[in-house]
Amino acid sequence: MPRLPTSHSGKYKPPPFLYLRSFLPILLLILLFSFGLVSYSLLSHFKSPAVRQHLGWQSWDIVEMSTSKSGSGSGNEVLSSGGSGNATGHMASIPIENWDPLALHTTGLTEIAVAPCYFPPYLFPEHCSPETTPELDKLKGKWVRVERDLNIRTGLWYLNIYYRRTRRLDADLITDIQIVPEPPSKELQYDLENGGWQKGLGNLHSGVWPSRPEERLWYRTKSQGWDDVWRRQVGDDSTEDVIPEDDGETSNGSVEPIQSGESNKVVYGDYITEVDVIYGDDEPFFGFERIQGGKITESKKDKWESVGLTVRRGNPVAPRAQVPKFHKDGTFKIMQIADLHYSVGEGQCKDTDKTPCSGDSDTAQWLGEALDAETPDLVVFSGDQLNGQSTSYDSRSVLAKFAKPVIDRQIPWVAIFGNHDSEIAEDRAEQMRALQHLPYSLARAGPKDVDGVGNYYIELHSADGSNMHIFTLYFLDSHARQKQKLLWKTPDYDYLKESQIEWYRNVSSSIKPISRPFQPDGGWDLGDIWSSKRYKSKPSRITRRDAEEENNTTLAKPNAMMWFHIPLPEAYMDADHPDFLSEDQLESLDVGVNMDGQGNSKHNSGFFYNAIKVTYEYDDEEEVQTGRRKSEVKVLSHGHNHNTDRCRRTDGIWTCFDGGSSYSGYGQLGFDRRVRIYNISSYGEKIETYKRLTNGEVIDEQVLVGEGAVRGWGEDQD
Repeated sequence: MPRLPTSHSGKYKPPPFLYLRSFLPILLLILLFSFGLVSYSLLSHFKSPAVRQHLGWQSWDIVEMSTSKSGSGSGNEVLSSGGSGNATGHMASIPIENWDPLALHTTGLTEIAVAPCYFPPYLFPEHCSPETTPELDKLKGKWVRVERDLNIRTGLWYLNIYYRRTRRLDADLITDIQIVPEPPSKELQYDLENGGWQKGLGNLHSGVWPSRPEERLWYRTKSQGWDDVWRRQVGDDSTEDVIPEDDGETSNGSVEPIQSGESNKVVYGDYITEVDVIYGDDEPFFGFERIQGGKITESKKDKWESVGLTVRRGNPVAPRAQVPKFHKDGTFKIMQIADLHYSVGEGQCKDTDKTPCSGDSDTAQWLGEALDAETPDLVVFSGDQLNGQSTSYDSRSVLAKFAKPVIDRQIPWVAIFGNHDSEIAEDRAEQMRALQHLPYSLARAGPKDVDGVGNYYIELHSADGSNMHIFTLYFLDSHARQKQKLLWKTPDYDYLKESQIEWYRNVSSSIKPISRPFQPDGGWDLGDIWSSKRYKSKPSRITRRDAEEENNTTLAKPNAMMWFHIPLPEAYMDADHPDFLSEDQLESLDVGVNMDGQGNSKHNSGFFYNAIKVTYEYDDEEEVQTGRRKSEVKVLSHGHNHNTDRCRRTDGIWTCFDGGSSYSGYGQLGFDRRVRIYNISSYGEKIETYKRLTNGEVIDEQVLVGEGAVRGWGEDQD
């Protein structure tokens, strides 16, 4: 029988699926191992609150939440301490096993240590913390991790500070912490031992590359008595122990007056109540101070920033800003500061011929000069306080310094977010919470059911006895970028959402009309008595026509302005071109430069025509027919584009840009950094603007609204 030819040259070739079957056990083992590792990492720290926090006196610090209303109807939201509740107060708890440097703890620390970890400590919390026993946990409290890596950008593995916190009155509490080289000199060793100092566990330079000499934390404790736990400094007439705490949340986003933090201050003896890590060489966050012994890690130019340890004693409460009012002469001044782009470190100067130049510090210096020259009543930070781009990796270290020139001058201020503020971490809510804990801040998170963080408004009132609401300031979060769909493509800028449109329209509809132009009652020294006499003789309800006939006034909502970072597409439409204007007058409707191109989102959510252009000063059938109705908001003001500072009127609405205010943000040679000033006068009827440059020059003065302005502001254009 003839032999059949083979196609394998005499060798047998198994089917392809047999190769796959031989690898199946290995693949299965890899999958099982991965599943087990993930499950272990999740389950190791996912326990019920009852297990993790042990509902009881040792793990929880009980506080009383109380809300009181002043006679004017504004809310004062405060936290007051208390070991026992009452029948009328709402009781809430602060878990002392969670690290929160902004929480107003009334408990002290018993021990501090340093612990390295080869794996992320937030995935393996129990394995990365220092060793302990159940007895020590009961006596001193459980280990709490300070969620800041000491080895960020400098180490081979994770390195964190840990401390124990307790409510026990028989435990010694930490009063001082310092950094000491290991081993200390003989003289220093003698001073430490005789001074009651104890050495903490762990090396502060564990895992640092290149390696550095060992350093340790030393701490000193003091026994506590009952009087030490709550030593209060309150007003002479006060018998209550109150810690003012504003959560920034109101039902509709309004900013209400807050109780002054200077009149009620809680002092917890010499005891340290919180520990934090600071990156960079600037001052720590409000209420914190650097410990003795210098920095943990010194900075290295173009490599990494310094790392330091800070502590807080007691619970210092930042001075609260009251909502400012118009002056008696009917004026109010606002300064807008745009796009600071501050970093954890010094920040590099960009696109400037200034030499020498230090980005953040030189910016702070010139802003201080501008503030002294202008003395504004309110400062608006219009977004991109943080640089992003990997240099602002710890937002709180940056926020601790960005508003310092304003805070030092005790000027009320507000802030909104830009696209770079949450570029590294999606932490806008935490940033807003930090902003609210800074002195003289009026920034608010706004309603939680509205997209974004920082949708709020301020009602400006007159200084006379009537305390009339005569101007409105709106602030919105224009977000950052849209959700990324393709990994290799940067998503477009985000846009104002439908919920923000609805929120603004609801707020606008709730604002009551007033008799305009406003006339103060003149009884500055009589307060509400004069006000009540004046209005007793008037009818309880008057119509707009009644007001016009009686004293040549109009019944309408107050004028308003609005800030958000990223401009609308309509900001780049052509300027208004009324036929009745000369060429010189037309130029006054578009003043300044636009050297950035368009910086808006490509998606138009309709905010301009579905929100701004449909909320009017008043509703009147005759005005509807003639098209004379004016929009409530007359001016939209933005940041975002550093080389654009123009102010243009489009379809009756002014859209103005600040231009970059910081040496740390991009710019253009020959284009000075600047701030924009808004002068509001005639009790809110007139709005003027100009820009102040770094050299002190004032340019581009414009009248936007009121006497001297080109008519048609706020009205639809043909």
